[in-house]
Amino acid sequence: MDASEFRRRGKEMVDYVADYMEGIEGRQVYPDVEPGYLRPLIPTTAPQEPDTFEDIINDVEKIIMPGVTHWHSPYFFAYFPTASSYPSMLADMLCGAIGCIGFSWAASPACTELETVMMDWLGKMLQLPEAFLAGNAGEGGGVIQGSASEATLVALLAARTKVTRRLQAASPGLTQAAIMEKLVAYSSDQAHSSVERAGLIGGVKLKAIPSDGKFAMRASALQEALERDKAAGLIPFFVVATLGTTSCCSFDNLLEVGPICIKEDVWLHIDAAYAGSAFICPEFRPLLNGVEFADSFNFNPHKWLLVNFDCSAMWVKKRTDLTGAFKLDPVYLKHSHQDSGLITDYRHWQLPLGRRFRSLKMWFVFRMYGIKGLQAYIRKGSNKLTKALLERINNAKKIHLVPCHLRDKFVLRFAICSRTVESAHVQLAWEHIRGLATELLKAEKE
Repeated sequence: MDASEFRRRGKEMVDYVADYMEGIEGRQVYPDVEPGYLRPLIPTTAPQEPDTFEDIINDVEKIIMPGVTHWHSPYFFAYFPTASSYPSMLADMLCGAIGCIGFSWAASPACTELETVMMDWLGKMLQLPEAFLAGNAGEGGGVIQGSASEATLVALLAARTKVTRRLQAASPGLTQAAIMEKLVAYSSDQAHSSVERAGLIGGVKLKAIPSDGKFAMRASALQEALERDKAAGLIPFFVVATLGTTSCCSFDNLLEVGPICIKEDVWLHIDAAYAGSAFICPEFRPLLNGVEFADSFNFNPHKWLLVNFDCSAMWVKKRTDLTGAFKLDPVYLKHSHQDSGLITDYRHWQLPLGRRFRSLKMWFVFRMYGIKGLQAYIRKGSNKLTKALLERINNAKKIHLVPCHLRDKFVLRFAICSRTVESAHVQLAWEHIRGLATELLKAEKE
C-alpha cells in the first residue's frame, strides 16, 4: 500500500468507522457465538499472496463483527463505560503515524513534554492540590499509565521501595527479605480485584478492611487493623482508598482515612478509576476532598472523559518516589539532557519501557470540547435540554410528567401513581421517554 492508496483507503475506513458508530444501535449488543467460533472461519495459515483491502473489509463484517461485544451501544450496560469520541480517534491515528516509543525525553521531546502539560491541565480541571502538578519546578507531576491496575501496582512498588530504604537507613543490618515478610497493605473489602493482584505481584500481604453500612472504609476499622498488625510485629506501609467502587460506586471516607495515613506514615493511594472524571464538575468536586492527604491519585479518562483506551491518569506528590523505585540508566538509554533537571524520562514512572504518544488524545479532546463541553458531557445534558424533553413528552400525550427544581437543576419526576400500574407500563413509558430523548439529541447535533 503506497501513500496514494493509503489516502483512498483511509477515507474509506473513516466512513466505515462513522457508519459503525452511527448505526451501532441497530447491532446486537452481545454476540451470539460460541467459544472457538472464529477459527473455522479463517484459513489455518497466513496467505502466501496478498489479499485485497476489499476482501479484508468484507471479512470484518462477516467474521469479526459477529463476535464483537459492542461497548459503545446504547444497550451496553455491563462492566463500566469506555470513553470514545471522534477527536480522540483522530488523535490515535496521528499517534500511530508518528509511531514514537516515548520512553525518554530524547526519544521524542514532544511526546514527553505534551504529556507533562496535559497532566497539569487535567489536574487543574480537578482542582488537585498544587503539590500534584509538575509546573515549571514542582516536585510532583502526572503520568499516563495504561490502566488503573498499573497505577495501583506502580504506587505499591514505589511505596514498598520507600519504606524499605527508610527502615534500612535506620537499621543498616536489616535485609530486604526480612522487611518484605512483614509488610502489610490495606484496602476496603469493596476495592477492585486489581488491588489484591497488586499485592500478589508486589509480594506483600494485603488485608481487606470491613466496610461500613454504606460500603465505605472508615477510620475506626482501618485504625483497628493497623494497631493489631503493629502489635503482631508487622509493618503497615500502603493504603488504597477507593472513590467509586466497582460494585456500587461507594466512596471510602478520605477525610477520615487520610489523617490516619499521615499519622502512621503509610502511603495513601486513591483509586478513582471510574468516578474521577466527575470531579471536573464543581458540584462533584467535594467528593474528592481529602486528596491532599494522598501520595498518589489515579483515575481513568478512558472510562468517562471521551479519551479512548488506553489513558489512565496518575499523579504523585513526589516524583522521586517513583523514579527512586524504577530508575535504571543503561548506556544505550542515556542522553545529553537527562541530568539537566529540566526534563522528565517517563520510563522511570512506569512498568514498561516503551510508551505511546497518548497525550495527543487528551490534547485533541480537551481543545475540541473545552472544559465546559466536558462538564456538560458528565452532567449528561443541560436544563434547557431537559425542559425541551419535558415539552416533547407532554405534547405527545402518551404519558404525563411534571418537573421540579433540585437547587439549580431542572429535573423530571417519574412518579408511580395509579393503583393499576404494572412493570409493563413503566417499561413502555421508559421506551417512550428514551425515544423522544434520542430524537432531541439528534436534533441538537444537526
